[in-house]
Amino acid sequence: MKDTMRQTALTLAIETPDDWWEVEALYDLCFAPGRSALSSYRLREGVTPIGPLCLTARDTDGILAGAVRNWPVRVDGEQAVLLGPIAVHPTRQGEGVAALLMQRCLADARNLGWSRLMLVGDALYYRRFGFERLADVTMPPPTNPDRVLGVALEQGAWLGVSGAVTSIRD
Repeated sequence: MKDTMRQTALTLAIETPDDWWEVEALYDLCFAPGRSALSSYRLREGVTPIGPLCLTARDTDGILAGAVRNWPVRVDGEQAVLLGPIAVHPTRQGEGVAALLMQRCLADARNLGWSRLMLVGDALYYRRFGFERLADVTMPPPTNPDRVLGVALEQGAWLGVSGAVTSIRD
């Protein structure tokens, strides 16, 4: 399942085990090694990511330009996808790499039958992908509640869903 993007000459592909260390190095470069101290990482510990929703973006030379991983979570007993981290190599920022990864994640999650997707991020940036603040959904502290965002992949998927986000452990 590969998708070649002509405008930026990138190939999007599902992350493989051989990509793992390179993706981890990209995350460290973009977010610093202390990234695992963030509260969202508590929801990822001991949880297998959703494999078909973990993507890499590589240029024509095979160099990693960006990556994203997605995780299963529950909110008030309802399943959701927790998107992130999404990272773009500093030399490729501003080229639309994150947007390509995001659009592919949304389409693939919908095609795989997921009804809701959430993340912690900047509302002004993610609004263009349909994300809105989830006022009644809480992430582990000290997450800023204004940065808890969600998008419905099917009509009304977030209606009535509220409460704390919890892990779906393996």
